[in-house]
Amino acid sequence: MNRRMIALALGTAALVPAVPAHALPMPTAVRAAPVAEVTTLADAVGLVEVTEEARTGYTRSSFRHWNAGENTTDGCNTRNEVLIAEAVVAPTVEAGCKLTGGTWRSYYDGQEVTSAGSLDIDHMVPLAEAWDSGASAWTAARREAYANDQGSDVSLVGVTARSNRQKSDQDPADWMPPSPDAQCRYIGEWVSTKLRWQLTADDRELEALKVYADGPCEDTIVRYTPAV
Repeated sequence: MNRRMIALALGTAALVPAVPAHALPMPTAVRAAPVAEVTTLADAVGLVEVTEEARTGYTRSSFRHWNAGENTTDGCNTRNEVLIAEAVVAPTVEAGCKLTGGTWRSYYDGQEVTSAGSLDIDHMVPLAEAWDSGASAWTAARREAYANDQGSDVSLVGVTARSNRQKSDQDPADWMPPSPDAQCRYIGEWVSTKLRWQLTADDRELEALKVYADGPCEDTIVRYTPAV
């Protein structure tokens, strides 16, 4: 830029009135990221709100899944992304996200599985139970986020189809993993998921949770980050 142009630019700038500081727009507030919470199982159970449950209006299709997953560019849906993440021996990922090989451990029943097709991806808190516990009031988008939640590594879990079908939509008052070694982990992850999504519990469920929290699982630690 030559001197004449610089002079013209400076002259033009001088004609623009200064804007008082108080007239400038306020910066947009930035929402703070949710803070991870860590507490004992007993204290975590005490944070779960208790209310009656109602299944009126529930359909499985109210929760869209499986969607394009956490990585929308990898060609894998949520189910396969969870399987890849949880494999103890990584599978080969072929075209179309077809999984071959690999090894998984279904912690509900302690079974080792070497075929991805033999596994179900279980929602730790089943979709119907989530509906009963508050999801009936959510938007469709939030229900989809819940059904495909990979923001927590306990929300979705690969287990044998048999154990998943046995569990169905039951809460811990009516079903627990058959492997005793899995039960404290399961209770902790159940409560973690309820708190993450601000889901409630009914009286029977709460009493079952307290039995474990005050007894064999008293040393269990619960970690959760509230879903946004």
